[in-house]
Amino acid sequence: MANVDISVVIPVYKSQDCLDELAKRLTDVLENLGKTYEIVLVNDCSPDDSWKKIVELCGIYDKIKGINLRRNFGQDCAIMAGLNNSSGRYVIIMDDDLQHDPADIPTLIDGLNDYDVCYALFRSKKQSWFKNFGSWFNGKVAEIVIKKPKEIYLSPFKVVKREVIDEVIKYDGPYPYIDGLIFRTTRKINQVEVEHHERYAGRGNYNLIKSIRVWMRLATNFSIFPLRAASILGFISSIFGFLSALYLIILYLTGKRGPLGWASLIITVLFMGGIQLIAVGTVGEYLGRLFIFYNKEPQFIIKDIIGKSESPKNE
Repeated sequence: MANVDISVVIPVYKSQDCLDELAKRLTDVLENLGKTYEIVLVNDCSPDDSWKKIVELCGIYDKIKGINLRRNFGQDCAIMAGLNNSSGRYVIIMDDDLQHDPADIPTLIDGLNDYDVCYALFRSKKQSWFKNFGSWFNGKVAEIVIKKPKEIYLSPFKVVKREVIDEVIKYDGPYPYIDGLIFRTTRKINQVEVEHHERYAGRGNYNLIKSIRVWMRLATNFSIFPLRAASILGFISSIFGFLSALYLIILYLTGKRGPLGWASLIITVLFMGGIQLIAVGTVGEYLGRLFIFYNKEPQFIIKDIIGKSESPKNE
């Protein structure tokens, strides 16, 4: 059951210089709404003094709860830790760097209406071209894998109703993907346009490795599309090889000289070998995730929890 009106869940990593301003702005906005609320800051084993700062903020603001994970589990796992320890009727999920403006929270809540989820839509994003490309590519993958509508942008800034959150946190696998779990639960999704801002302080933590992890989590956790794509690619290659062999036989029977040289042979071998490795790697990715799941790899492990007196859930 919801104990407060609004929960704000924020994963924290290398953002110690943003947290003071973040807490101040959030508190100002939420107090003006005149609703009960809590702010859940989840430190994903950040190497800076983020946890120290969260402890300090919990001493200043009585509505802030701090959760400290025992090791770095990744953004989605940190969010799951926060969701499992939230109790709001509406749950706001946002980043810790103030690129998502707390002042837009009322707009997101108003955008819910009869929907279950409302995403923030950014027409222009104050971030690197590489991160913009990653967001675009992730959206295209989501259109195939989880049947995301083309017009919906999978923003990390969103508000979700409690009944959807209760379904999302039932997932106990080691590789959660929040947006995938949301789309698996509901299709009543809206979005409202808000402004995207420059990072308040520090540098972003987005890189190619993290992008690939997100794409693989989305592709392999919610669909068998990669397996089907590998099968189709293998079938096409087989047809190509059969037609090539048939062509060479016809040349031989008609007395014409076939193509000579090792270059074409090596290219063919490399092409076929690459396709086989892709197929084997795809199967291996699924098997590896099954192995880790059945060995009960935890989503998160909580080391410390401070602030609001709630009973923590530790997975």
